[in-house]
Amino acid sequence: MATSVSICSNALLRLGAQTIASLSESNDRARLAANLYETVRDSTLRSHPWNCAVKRVMLAPDTDVPAFDFTAQFTLPSDWLKTLQVGQDGFEVDYRTESGKIMASGTSLPLRYIWRNTVENTWDAMLIEAMELAMAAAMAYGITKSASMVEAAEGKLQQFMKRGRSTDGQDDPPDTLGDFPLMQARFGGAFRYGPGR
Repeated sequence: MATSVSICSNALLRLGAQTIASLSESNDRARLAANLYETVRDSTLRSHPWNCAVKRVMLAPDTDVPAFDFTAQFTLPSDWLKTLQVGQDGFEVDYRTESGKIMASGTSLPLRYIWRNTVENTWDAMLIEAMELAMAAAMAYGITKSASMVEAAEGKLQQFMKRGRSTDGQDDPPDTLGDFPLMQARFGGAFRYGPGR
């Protein structure tokens, strides 16, 4: 079962260092891991819409309204890391994100977003490995004092992220081209697309 400690310990092993039993241990390895973990976790979650860190909510408008351009503002959820979609599929909404708020027009706002999933044992195996590699890269100089080790750790992370994003994306159905008259004209009645077509 993945935890912040197991992820940091595996990252340390990748660097040839001793593991830790707790992030509150009184040694440099644990202090370094504890200082970096939350920032690296949020950055790694934000870097890709991992299926285990995506949420949908309906936001209600705040009582205050924007001074201009939009008729309403909506407070982002406290666990928000990155917006993926505002509005429903095919009915996306014009919006701007400013100071923890979404400026838009309407009386409610569908939001799909990456959230701060802090329960590591709910993570996909590839996200866990990505986080181990990200922590190894972040801790590499502090642990090894080697610039070449930093470069190697960052290279491994970049390679893995390409593969991880591709694999995670295969869990969802492929995007379709949509119901465009141009497609009908080009391909005629034989062309089929989208669910149930």
